[in-house]
Amino acid sequence: MSPTASIAVLHTSLLFVNADSVINEYLAELAPDAKVLHFVDSDVLAAVVREGEVSPASTQRMVHLAQAAESAGADVIFSACSSVGPAIDVARRLVSVPIVKIDDAMTASAVETASAIGVLATVPTTLPPTRALVEEKARAAGRDITVQERLCEGAFSVLMAGDRYRHDGMVLDGARALAKEVDVIVLAQASMARLAPAIAEAVGKPVLSSPRSGAENAVRVLREQTAEACVSPSS
Repeated sequence: MSPTASIAVLHTSLLFVNADSVINEYLAELAPDAKVLHFVDSDVLAAVVREGEVSPASTQRMVHLAQAAESAGADVIFSACSSVGPAIDVARRLVSVPIVKIDDAMTASAVETASAIGVLATVPTTLPPTRALVEEKARAAGRDITVQERLCEGAFSVLMAGDRYRHDGMVLDGARALAKEVDVIVLAQASMARLAPAIAEAVGKPVLSSPRSGAENAVRVLREQTAEACVSPSS
């Protein structure tokens, strides 16, 4: 990888910048020589939750982040928020830099391994884009699937208030209920990823999370981009 390779991470909350730096840790492990740039609009996720949708204003804010990342010279843009998937689809059309969604690899893996897929979330606005992404990956793979959704209502607010123990219990309860209907569970938010092993043990079924697989996917695209840049026109 080129020593000047850079990856830009788009954040919609300070949670994964300050309180939980797992994405940073994975990128440091997987691409230690790459420059990691962080672009944060700390109110976008809150706005999406308040409004119950990804509004045109929120879309524009994510487009601005992507454009800022492009202007900064990023080789790849990594969107770390599942809830703003529709906004990222718009941003992809307006910047020339590849944008990788954190859930791209996770959802692709889900449709490869199961036909009955469960989507577990703690933020209601995350369910539609995650479901849509699962169905998009299934169409691309020519797979017939069913998708069941489960919202752990209120759990994200509990987490934001600092009660991780109660949040974890609410997520586990939701996973147990969902597991009765599906063969694999995908965790629709990175904030639940650390619970994947505990959920898998509790329900006895595969549980997929996005931070590691998302980071691996972003680094793979970064390597492809920088490899192409190193090839001269005459070669």
